[in-house]
Amino acid sequence: MKSELPKEKRLQPGPAGNVVMATVVGDDGKPNIITLGMYMPISINPPLVCIGVAPRRYSHSLLEENGEFVINTPSIDLEEQMHYCSIKSGRDVDKWAETGLTPIPSLKVKPPRIDECFSHLECRVVQAHTCGDHTLFVGEVLATTVDEGVMKGESLDVLVARPIVQKNHVYFTVSEK
Repeated sequence: MKSELPKEKRLQPGPAGNVVMATVVGDDGKPNIITLGMYMPISINPPLVCIGVAPRRYSHSLLEENGEFVINTPSIDLEEQMHYCSIKSGRDVDKWAETGLTPIPSLKVKPPRIDECFSHLECRVVQAHTCGDHTLFVGEVLATTVDEGVMKGESLDVLVARPIVQKNHVYFTVSEK
């Protein structure tokens, strides 16, 4: 038997999704980290990704100010730091200092990469669309860096990289079975 869910619960039975940590910087040059479950590649040529950020989030205003972001992909080993960055606001705390994560310069954009993450997509915002209670920021990927140990040829070996997957703040990673 199937049950219909109320409007506010309609997205709940959808699949689990990847978690990324975006880094952004405002006009003052101070970098911030935002954890996002709304991330999706949307074009291969040109390489484009999309992130969803609620306007109330501190990083939303930084994205509007600077127009650049870095998608940093954490492994399950960073679960604690990733979760902290999802529940705290950069308006109130320095997430870098509180988590011990290490900012490293990006190749093409102002926001830093997170050294502890295994991959980084440096992006420039090329479009923004209001969609319900979030803004979708479309970013052109200007540079990509990755830890060599997580690659199998030209492809990411997810069993080695162990990216974080989540649904309703339940975090897990991929496995062979």
